[in-house]
Amino acid sequence: MEKSKILYAEDDNTIAFLVQDSLESYYDICWYPDGKSALEAFNNESFDICLLDIMMPEMNGFELAQYIREENSEIPIIFISAKALKEDRIKGLKIGADDYLVKPFSIEELILKIEVFLKRSKKTESASQKYKVGKFNFDPKNYTLQNQENTITLTQREAELLLYFIRNKNTVLKRQDILKAIWGDDDYFMGRSLDVFISRLRKIFTQENNIIIENIHGIGFRFSEK
Repeated sequence: MEKSKILYAEDDNTIAFLVQDSLESYYDICWYPDGKSALEAFNNESFDICLLDIMMPEMNGFELAQYIREENSEIPIIFISAKALKEDRIKGLKIGADDYLVKPFSIEELILKIEVFLKRSKKTESASQKYKVGKFNFDPKNYTLQNQENTITLTQREAELLLYFIRNKNTVLKRQDILKAIWGDDDYFMGRSLDVFISRLRKIFTQENNIIIENIHGIGFRFSEK
C-alpha cells in the first residue's frame, strides 16, 4: 500500500532526526532544513500533508504556510513550534493551518493528528478534482484528457497510472511499487502490462515536449513536467 507523503520543514537537526526516525515506518517523510528548500520541494512534488516549524532560516513557517495555502487550499498543514503564545497559534490558524502542536510534543500525539487530517482530506477530496498536465486538463473520475482541440478518453488503468505519476511527479518510482499500487501485484505479466500502458501514455503526450516519462534503467520510471 502506498504511503502518504509528508513535507516536513524543521531546522533543528536533532528534532528532525527523531521525528523522521519515528514516522518513516508509517509515512514517506521528506525533511527539509529550511523554508526555502521546503518551498522548492512543494513546487516540484506532490505531498499529502505538511508539518512546518515556524522559526526557520531562508523563509519562516508562517511565510511558507501562506504560500502553500495560496497554491493548495486542501492540503492539511500542522505547525510544530516552540512558539507557544496564543497570538502565534491564532496567526498560524488564520493563515490556514489546520492545527498547531507546541514543542515538546509526543510522537504518539503527532501521529494521531496526522491520521485525523489524512483521513479527513481523503474524505473531502473532491471526486471531480482535475489536474493540469501540459496543455491538457486531466479528469481522473471520467478518465479524460482534454485540450482545446479534442478529448481523449483513457482506460481505467491508464487514468490510474497517470494519476499515480502526477501525484509522484519528479520522483523516481520503482517498477514494483507502481505495479503494487495500480495492479496490486508485481509479477512478470503485470510488468508487461505496465510497459504497454507506459507506451500508450507516451504516445498521448508525443506533442507535449515538457511532459517526460523517463525510463530509469534497472529501477523504474520518472514522470516530470518541465
